[in-house]
Amino acid sequence: MLLAIDTSAGTSVAVVDREGGVLSERSVEDTRRHAEVIGTLIRECLDAAGIAIARLSGVAVGMGPGPFTGLRVGIAAANAFAFGAGKPVVRVVSHDAVAFARYAAGETGPLLVTTDARRHERYWSAYSGADEFSLPIRVEGPGLDRPDHLPQGVTGHPGHRRVDADWVSAASVGLLAETLYAHGRDFAGAEPLYLRSPDVTLSAGPKRVTA
Repeated sequence: MLLAIDTSAGTSVAVVDREGGVLSERSVEDTRRHAEVIGTLIRECLDAAGIAIARLSGVAVGMGPGPFTGLRVGIAAANAFAFGAGKPVVRVVSHDAVAFARYAAGETGPLLVTTDARRHERYWSAYSGADEFSLPIRVEGPGLDRPDHLPQGVTGHPGHRRVDADWVSAASVGLLAETLYAHGRDFAGAEPLYLRSPDVTLSAGPKRVTA
């Protein structure tokens, strides 16, 4: 049983179980309120599922791609919760969770998953299909491009159906993590998939003050 978190687009939290499915999920699609709502969503999901923290086996978190400010809120929340609860963190690519949900629901064939990267750009990942466990087979990406430059097909895998996701469901993140674990597949790495520098950076030195 996992607590799952994703803030690569909006803010989404869920409690999932490999046998029981989605026990609870709460989401806020506003992309500027991650830090404001994440704690409340975690508490509401645990309460709605009626699950004591001790019963969780771990915390699943989406690693992006996503904008720096929002994505790091979810990753930090997952790490802090896991540390306090004494549970492991398992990581997945957020786009893989979107594709997994589509394939698990019966969709077949190549997909091109995109999410909003701001600055009039889209994050994208291309999939040739899914395996026998509905686990998506990513063939390119995650990448970053302008919408009019997005590949409508990937070399060797033409005809991708484009899926523009407004947000990433934490339930899909959690169920993907459960399925990866059940079949001995690798999780994502520990590095967040920002794909570009943060919108705000610190200056190189102290600001000069003049009279």
